[in-house]
Amino acid sequence: MSFTGEIRKLLTKTGAVTEKVVADTTVFEAEGVAIIPIPLSDLTLEDAVRTHDRVLEAASAFDKPVIFLPQDRWKVSEDMMRARLLAHLGEFTSVFARFCEVRRIDKPAAAAFLSDTHSYGDASCRYRYGLFLKRDYKFPKGTMVAVSEFSNPRRWNKDGVMVSSYEWVRYSSLPEVRVIGGMGKMLKAFIEDVHPDDVMTYADLEWSDGRAYRELGFEKEGSRESVDFVVDPLTWFRQPLRGEEAEGLFYRNFGSIKYRLKLTASKY
Repeated sequence: MSFTGEIRKLLTKTGAVTEKVVADTTVFEAEGVAIIPIPLSDLTLEDAVRTHDRVLEAASAFDKPVIFLPQDRWKVSEDMMRARLLAHLGEFTSVFARFCEVRRIDKPAAAAFLSDTHSYGDASCRYRYGLFLKRDYKFPKGTMVAVSEFSNPRRWNKDGVMVSSYEWVRYSSLPEVRVIGGMGKMLKAFIEDVHPDDVMTYADLEWSDGRAYRELGFEKEGSRESVDFVVDPLTWFRQPLRGEEAEGLFYRNFGSIKYRLKLTASKY
C-alpha cells in the first residue's frame, strides 16, 4: 500500500474527512483541519523544492490549519503519528490540568517520554518538567501526561539593564491525550521557579501555526526559513542537507514561526 493509501485508510475510517485533490496534491479535509500526506520520492533538491511549492499551493486553498505529514515521520514514528492525527480529528482523551501537578524531572525521564511523543525527541536543555496526575482520573494516579523543557538563559545588556531570555524548547503530551490547560500550567511553574524576563519558542509549521502560544500571550516575532533535508530511504532518518553530494531522498520542510512572551515590560 502506498503512503497516501495508508493515511487514507486511517483517516477515512473515522468518517470525519473528505478527500480532495488540489494542485495535484491529495488533501484530507476535516471540520477544523486539513491533512496533507507528503510521499518522499524526490532524488534531487530541485525536485524537492517543486514538491514543497506544490504542497504550499494546495495548502493555501484551505482557510484552516494544515498539517503537513512527510513520509519519513510516519515511517519512523507511525504509532505516534497515528495517535496525533486521530487526536486532531477529535479522537482523544481529555485531561484537565487542575487534576495534575508539575514536578521537576531528570533527563532520562524526559528523554524517554519525548522519544515516544515528540517529532524531534529530547533536546539539550537546562530545565525539565513533568505534569503528573494527582489522583486516578482516566489514567492511574502518578501518570506523567506531559513534559516541557526549557533552555539555559541567554543574557544581554539592554540600556544598562541585564535581560535574561529562555527558550521553551519542547512541550509534548501523550499523543492520544489533550491536557486542557497543561501548557499554561507548566509555563507558570517555570516562570515561578526561574523568573525569566522573557520566554521564546518556535512553532513547527508542519504541525501548528502557534495558536496555543498566542493564547498564552506570546507574540509573533519572526520566522525561520524552510530547511532542506536528505532522508535515508532504508532507515527513513533525516538530516539537514549540507553540500550537494548527498544521496537519498530530498525534502524541504515548511519552516517555523518564532514567538516571544515578554514578562518584564520595563526592560523592553
